[in-house]
Amino acid sequence: MANAYEYDVAVVGGGSAGYAAARTASALGARVAVIEGGKEVGGLCILGGCMPSKTYLESAHRWHEIRRAREFGLDAKPLRVDMPAVQARKKHLIGDFAAHRREQLEDGKFAFIRGRAVFQGPHALMINGESGQKTLTAATFILSTGSVVRCVEVPGLKETGFITSDGALMAEKIPASIAVLGGGVVAVELGQFFARVGSKTTLIQRSGRLIREYDEDVSAELERAFVAEGIDVRTGTKLVRVERAGALKKIVYEQDGKTEELVVEEILCAMGRDPAVAGLGLERAGVQVSKNGCLKLKDTLATTAPHIFAAGDVVGMHEVVHIAIQQGEIVARNAMKLVRESGEPLEKPDYRLNMFITFTEPEVATVGLTEAQAKEQGIDYLAASHPFADHGKALIAGETFGFVKLLAEKTRGEIIGATIIGPHAADLIHEQIAVMRYHGTVAELAAMPHYHPTLAEIVTYPAEELVEKLAESSRRKLSPKP
Repeated sequence: MANAYEYDVAVVGGGSAGYAAARTASALGARVAVIEGGKEVGGLCILGGCMPSKTYLESAHRWHEIRRAREFGLDAKPLRVDMPAVQARKKHLIGDFAAHRREQLEDGKFAFIRGRAVFQGPHALMINGESGQKTLTAATFILSTGSVVRCVEVPGLKETGFITSDGALMAEKIPASIAVLGGGVVAVELGQFFARVGSKTTLIQRSGRLIREYDEDVSAELERAFVAEGIDVRTGTKLVRVERAGALKKIVYEQDGKTEELVVEEILCAMGRDPAVAGLGLERAGVQVSKNGCLKLKDTLATTAPHIFAAGDVVGMHEVVHIAIQQGEIVARNAMKLVRESGEPLEKPDYRLNMFITFTEPEVATVGLTEAQAKEQGIDYLAASHPFADHGKALIAGETFGFVKLLAEKTRGEIIGATIIGPHAADLIHEQIAVMRYHGTVAELAAMPHYHPTLAEIVTYPAEELVEKLAESSRRKLSPKP
């Protein structure tokens, strides 16, 4: 099969998933080509997602701490937010990250081709680059083209003007007021950023709560923290239209059966992202796309063309880097099984330890199942939580929003899910990941020593509560019926 083509594996897209796929396939002895059509190299995480947004957030969080200095008995001199300096720091860091990724792609282990790829047939790509066009053939392909900002249809929005996350991450000035359309991760992270650096910020969310990926108690706690910080949160809304109001912008929406208006200087549209599949000529390769713009995929991440796989954000499932890398490595191995005609079964991703993190303050992190997911799957479980407001180290740090919640199945008390909303949740969750990786139980977690006073020891309280609940459940089963 492979000898009939120029390459064994052609990877379209050089982000986290694409690089992981190329590196893995190359290590297996494949002839690999990576085609990157973006102006810059690095993928969404480096160029317009994880890293630049977290650089922004770090500046905002530091500024917020400086403004709280008096709470800790400290006097700070008058200071100001210097957005050009924030932007310069971000550009410097992102430049370094992107340069490192470019070095990885150009290290000679595989062909790295700059240009826009378009399928001409099941095994052929036309690449349009600065030096002209060329045709490339391959036995198998891996699509890792990432995602694009979702455009929403609201009357007057386009005409009035708005920014997306791309524009927000290039901002050189702080708007006096901003409305954030959406309530997902991008909306809450950038919404809090603008609020903390001085914008009067309003979140307008269609559903009844923020970040629906989490349980309702988590959404409620984040909203409580936001409101306490001065962020205006409006949920359960329906956008009617957007129009100019002099030099400002007016949003007309419905909430609780009433028509409301909000006038702001800027509008940030943060309603999610869609898989980047437009213009790839997928129909010529036999790759089908559903009505909502997502690739039709098997659980092996193969498309409707069996020799073409997908990995990363273009899959549209779990849009995070560690999953993109895992998927990239899996599809590379699957592609090589086809190239070698080994007949071995193809691998499937294991999402048991799926993580999801939001870098607001308080941070929010989950691993495994949420309560909603456990109920959906009909799992018999127990849950227990403990608030940071009742934890010594959190009180000392002045970080009292949030809680830790653990889920355990009832048979042996294995931890099947954990959620932390609170200080350093993104780091604290990794202890639960390690325990769950080895199918650990709440009894084992409770028995693990935790230094006092630390934030980490808070997990022992819900673990101990679940141990008691499991013991009580066991006693009830053993007790003779009257």
